[in-house]
Amino acid sequence: MIKIAIIIGSTRPGRIGESVGKWVYNLSKNRKDAEFELIDVADYNLPLYDEPLPAGMQQYSKNHTKIWSSKINEFDGYIFVTAEYNHSVPGALKNAIDFLAAEWNNKAAGFVSYGSAGGARAVEHLRQIAGELQMADVRAQVMLSLFTDFVNMSEFKPDPRHEEEISILLEQVISWSNALKTVRSK
Repeated sequence: MIKIAIIIGSTRPGRIGESVGKWVYNLSKNRKDAEFELIDVADYNLPLYDEPLPAGMQQYSKNHTKIWSSKINEFDGYIFVTAEYNHSVPGALKNAIDFLAAEWNNKAAGFVSYGSAGGARAVEHLRQIAGELQMADVRAQVMLSLFTDFVNMSEFKPDPRHEEEISILLEQVISWSNALKTVRSK
């Protein structure tokens, strides 16, 4: 059975990404065609990228990188839960992605974003990053508005319509993850 990581990308104190990530994870448990795991970038305490060699060489010298690599390598696909900070990706998420290279290759990626514009601009950047890392990003995307899906921009209360959007997103990530597994096995 394929494994999908739901990656929470914001690490700041008072973040709302954790509640969004848990919501996605709880909805994913209804599926029987994949295993899901919630991964919180904050739990890995990654410093600013500190490996002496480029990630593409996979010659990691730091224990935190080896642990992160091992965890990310377990999965066939990813759902990134991202805030939008200043029209882009949270620095902690970009840093976590940049620590690795081959671990992301030929795997599917989907996005759940939140922000004043639904996090759309963060996902635009993540799609470019995913392309460079040979991830296949799916079309479906869930965009959550700070104005309509959160009370006082802090308490997560998603509009019920987003559950169907999550279902479509999961379907696409699972389908592409299955397809790309054959590419990785060659």
